[in-house]
Amino acid sequence: METTAPWHRIPALGPYFAATCGEHPDPEGFQPLTLLYGDADVLGERVREVARRMGTDQTRVAASTFQLGLAARLWSVALASAAFTGTVPDLDPARLWWRMPPTGPVDLWLPAPRALPSRPAAALLDAVALRNLDPLNTAVRRLCGLSPHVLRGNSASALVGALRVLLGHAPPRPATDLVRTLLDREPLAGAGILTVTDGGALSFRRRSCCLYYRVPGGGLCGDCVLTGRSAPPDTGCQEPT
Repeated sequence: METTAPWHRIPALGPYFAATCGEHPDPEGFQPLTLLYGDADVLGERVREVARRMGTDQTRVAASTFQLGLAARLWSVALASAAFTGTVPDLDPARLWWRMPPTGPVDLWLPAPRALPSRPAAALLDAVALRNLDPLNTAVRRLCGLSPHVLRGNSASALVGALRVLLGHAPPRPATDLVRTLLDREPLAGAGILTVTDGGALSFRRRSCCLYYRVPGGGLCGDCVLTGRSAPPDTGCQEPT
């Protein structure tokens, strides 16, 4: 279903929410996301570049950071679209193109944008979690054996982070309920606990660690399961049950 939904009119919420729709003024270097998910050499090259920028020789740490950043980009674009237009763009990885800029988050481009026909919650789950994060996470696990608990926690943390920024811009449609619904469904179910105060303040505690504390000069993120305790020696960092 083609659409004229005004995704290009979404307020400039920040670089994580930006995506070019239609003709791109500078298409050089873009590739479909299917290549990133399906070609181990392409993904490995990107992870090595992230490791270089971070100053780490730990592949799992760099892979976690890259996956978290891409998840944040995808959730931000999709959630903002749902909140500001009531529609979710089709982010099928064969239709969505990406490139790694010299600095900042991954560039995203939809050459032929169209809306998914389903309701926002189902469309968000389909567009981001199922069509993108599932194959991305599988590719990352093949590359370096990163724990699925870490990847699931990253995906949930990225979603809540997108919501936190979005709520600062007063979207016309409720977004918190959408995020609650997504966190209650697979593949995000059990990744963490979202708390919303009567005043609308968000608090999220994930049940895993993104491993950023292993970067030279790094530390624990605000939603990390390790906050208030010592980091375990291994990289799974899953909270005991």
